[in-house]
Amino acid sequence: MKIICIGKNYLKHVKEFDGKVPEELCFFLKPDTALLKDNEPFYHPDFSKEVHHEVEIVVKIDKVGKNIQKQFAHKYYSEIGIGIDFTARDLQWKLKEQGLPWEKSKAFDGSAPVGKKFISVSSIVDINNINFHLDINGKTVQKGNTSDMMFKIDDIIAEVSKYITLKTGDLIYTGTPEGVSPVKIGDNLKAYFEEDCLLNFDIK
Repeated sequence: MKIICIGKNYLKHVKEFDGKVPEELCFFLKPDTALLKDNEPFYHPDFSKEVHHEVEIVVKIDKVGKNIQKQFAHKYYSEIGIGIDFTARDLQWKLKEQGLPWEKSKAFDGSAPVGKKFISVSSIVDINNINFHLDINGKTVQKGNTSDMMFKIDDIIAEVSKYITLKTGDLIYTGTPEGVSPVKIGDNLKAYFEEDCLLNFDIK
C-alpha cells in the first residue's frame, strides 16, 4: 500500500503559510513505514524541533484504478476516516530554501497516524459536508469541513490516477485546514470525524 497526501487543499491553510494558491492539484507520497495505527504513540523525532500536526480526512481505496474519470471515482472507495500528516516544519523550510526535495520532513517513520476505524460512505449524508476536528490536551486546535476543499475527493482520485495507479488499501490524505502548530512530548491528540473520536494517541 501507499500513502498519497494532498497539499494546499484548504484556502485558509494556504494563507497561513506562503499564500500561493495552487492552480492544479499537488500531491506527495509517504512510505508504508510512515503509517501509525491502533492509537500507538508517536515518538517525537530528534531531527526536528518543530513537528506540526495536520489533521486530515483520509480516503481508503478499495479497487484498482488508473485514469479514473471523475464521474466514476466514487466506485473506488467505500470508507472514509481521519488521520494526521505530521510535518517536520523546520526541516521542510530548510530544504525548500535550498531547492531540495522535502520528503525528509514529511515521509519519516510514524508521520501518518490513522484512525482505528473507517466510516462507511453509505452512512454519510454528504461526503462534501463532513465536519472534523483535532483536540490537543482537551482543546480544539483545528476544525475543518470537506466543503472547504479546493479539490473534492472525487476530483482528487481522478487527478492522482492520471499519474499513479491506485491499488486496494492505498490511503489518500486529503489536506488540512488552518490551525497547524507544533506538538510536544506529553501531548494527547484526539481526532474527530463529526463527533466520533477515531484517533486518540500520545506524543512521547
